[in-house]
Amino acid sequence: MGYNVKIQKVERGTTKSYYINFPAALAEAAGIKKGEEMEWELEDKNTFILTRVKKSPPRKSPKT
Repeated sequence: MGYNVKIQKVERGTTKSYYINFPAALAEAAGIKKGEEMEWELEDKNTFILTRVKKSPPRKSPKT
C-alpha cells in the first residue's frame, strides 16, 4: 500500500523551497521522532531515497 502526497513550492523573494508532508502512519510505523534528521538521495528521476542520518536499530520481530 502506498501513500499519495503532493509537493508544495514556497517562493520568498529570491529563495524557494519545496515541502513534502510525510504521512503520520508511515512516521509512526518507522518510529520517526520530531526533529530527527533525515537525508534525501536521488537514485533516478523517479526514485528518491530517504534515510536517517543517525541509524536506528532494526525493529525486533516478536518470537513465536
